[in-house]
Amino acid sequence: MADKCRIDKWLWAVRLFKTRTLAADAISSGKVKVEEESVKSSFQLTPGKIVTVRKGLVKYKYRVLGILEKRVGAELAKQYCEDITPEEELMKLRVDKMLPSVFREKGTGRPTKKERRDLDEWMED
Repeated sequence: MADKCRIDKWLWAVRLFKTRTLAADAISSGKVKVEEESVKSSFQLTPGKIVTVRKGLVKYKYRVLGILEKRVGAELAKQYCEDITPEEELMKLRVDKMLPSVFREKGTGRPTKKERRDLDEWMED
């Protein structure tokens, strides 16, 4: 087992991202930090480091327990990272799910006839 690994490989191997390209894109856009500092995809990750990954509203935090370069099953991947995300961050997910989704994301176009009816029905209540 190696003692160092590229961060994009590690993120992919422990199943935090579906592809290595998605991991590299998140790193280059500043959504992934190591010890609260922005890094490049070629950053050599070592055990004991804290990795912060921003996905949507939530900033997930993981402690690197081991280095992994090849993708493994989900059960094995749990042995290489520990989720230390604070409870306040996880509450953001719960609150977001409870809010009504009246507002549409920018760039999604006009609502379909069914979506329009659903919105009108919801607004009447």
